[in-house]
Amino acid sequence: MTGIPAAALVSILVLLVVLASDVWIYADAKERLRRGNPVAVSLGSFRLETPEAWFLGCLIIWVVFFPLYLTASGRNPFAHSRG
Repeated sequence: MTGIPAAALVSILVLLVVLASDVWIYADAKERLRRGNPVAVSLGSFRLETPEAWFLGCLIIWVVFFPLYLTASGRNPFAHSRG
């Protein structure tokens, strides 16, 4: 069999999904900042509020920062609505 192994294809697909979500987070955070409603999170003395910071956080540690962004922006599909 020739071509790219299945494991490599899965890795490439995961990488593309992560990069696409990083670009979406940057664009969404930039639009919210433009509207005057930035997505901001404080973790002790560490503060995330610029689109660039969100992008870099997701690029470096996606598994932590992507859910954090969804929660901070009110888009977490797993959050329980209170009503």
